[in-house]
Amino acid sequence: MSTKSADLQIIINSGLTTSVKKSVINLNQLFIEVDSENLISVILFLKTNEKCRFKQLIDITAVDYPENEKRFKIIYLLLSHENNLRMQVSIKIEDEQHVPSISKIYPSANWMEREVFDMYGISFKDHPDLRRILTDYRFEGYPLRKDFPLTGHTEVRYSEEKKKVVYEKVKLDQDYRTFDSESPWYGTKYVKNEKQKKKITDK
Repeated sequence: MSTKSADLQIIINSGLTTSVKKSVINLNQLFIEVDSENLISVILFLKTNEKCRFKQLIDITAVDYPENEKRFKIIYLLLSHENNLRMQVSIKIEDEQHVPSISKIYPSANWMEREVFDMYGISFKDHPDLRRILTDYRFEGYPLRKDFPLTGHTEVRYSEEKKKVVYEKVKLDQDYRTFDSESPWYGTKYVKNEKQKKKITDK
């Protein structure tokens, strides 16, 4: 007999007691929040407990809240095939705080934690190979932090002159700095201004 989200909430709250800071059911999915120091024990319980059986880690992601004291929220998405249930485990951490790696519990976490490290700069303790995985090794900064510029810091191009890939500081044409995203059906501002100037000169 499969476990429902409400039953699962009771099992987890009674089994983990004070480790769970918050638990909510939304759209038949359980969301729990725990402290980072309890992460390993919570994840291990969810995977090995006979009534939970969350044997698959779907993904690990993060959210950046630069205005908060605990800047980052890390989210673990889990799936139980036996119970046909999904759940989310989240922790909140400060900037430059190290997070325990769960790669020994879920081997697939190896790459997922590397992605979070690459995009947000969050370090994972006891990770077997914490390196960038999506960006270049010479890449500066962390692209998914809210304070990272949309244009980036450097650009990469192939130089015909040097016959190799070169890195350069980002240079934007002045037109792009005042880019008008207004709907083309109404015409952009600079087109309207040109039409108005033409009307005045024609008179």
